[in-house]
Amino acid sequence: MTEDRVTETPHTTIIERRGGGGILIAVILLIAVAIGAFYLFNQSKNDGIKTEAIQSAAKDVGDGAQKVGDAAQKAVDKPAE
Repeated sequence: MTEDRVTETPHTTIIERRGGGGILIAVILLIAVAIGAFYLFNQSKNDGIKTEAIQSAAKDVGDGAQKVGDAAQKAVDKPAE
């Protein structure tokens, strides 16, 4: 009779997890886009503030010029004494 010889060897199962890096890259990209949008929003807001300041200054100069012109006109219209 022949004997069967059975040798059992332990098996090791290695599970590698991959794909988590894609989520990390997506989160980093989302943060970068949010920072860029915030910067652009503030830049356009600052441009609007500068424009309003320039318009206000120009209006003040225009009002001052109008007053000078009115005073000059009154001086000319005054009869000579």
